[in-house]
Amino acid sequence: MSSLKISVGDIIPKGSFGTIPFTEELADHSACGIPTTLSTDSWKGKKVVLFSVPGAFTPTCHINHLPPYLAKYDEFKAKGVDVIAVIAANDPFVMSGWGRVEGLTDKIIALSDPNAEWSGSLGLSVDLSGRGFGIRTARYAMIIDDLVIKYVEVEPGLGVTVSGADAVLAKL
Repeated sequence: MSSLKISVGDIIPKGSFGTIPFTEELADHSACGIPTTLSTDSWKGKKVVLFSVPGAFTPTCHINHLPPYLAKYDEFKAKGVDVIAVIAANDPFVMSGWGRVEGLTDKIIALSDPNAEWSGSLGLSVDLSGRGFGIRTARYAMIIDDLVIKYVEVEPGLGVTVSGADAVLAKL
């Protein structure tokens, strides 16, 4: 992983991400949806929790990282969080499919950061080419309030600690 290029107190750098907003027609998995673009500009005036996983459907991400955010959704909302989003280097269709399998519906937005370009520009990418995965988003979490970074932590190892739901809730 490259060195972190952002810190608490910084304005979040502008980014645009592919996403497929959840609609009821996606619920039975017979439709794929149409990708749209979400910009960080839409987070102005909002409290956002953004967490990143190296890949959808991968063991730690699928079992240990994403599910606690969904399970604690009401706790995040009670602390004033307007948006919860998960980001990965997967394409919008994979992120949408993963979100539907996990039951995210409209609670957590699944964002695509192709080739980890945005995350990489912040020093938040990891080269997993040795495993055949290419450049991915690192495992990290941020709290963003009115576009200002209030918390940013990157996992120091393979598990989920500083980027997990409990760690982020404790910082809200």
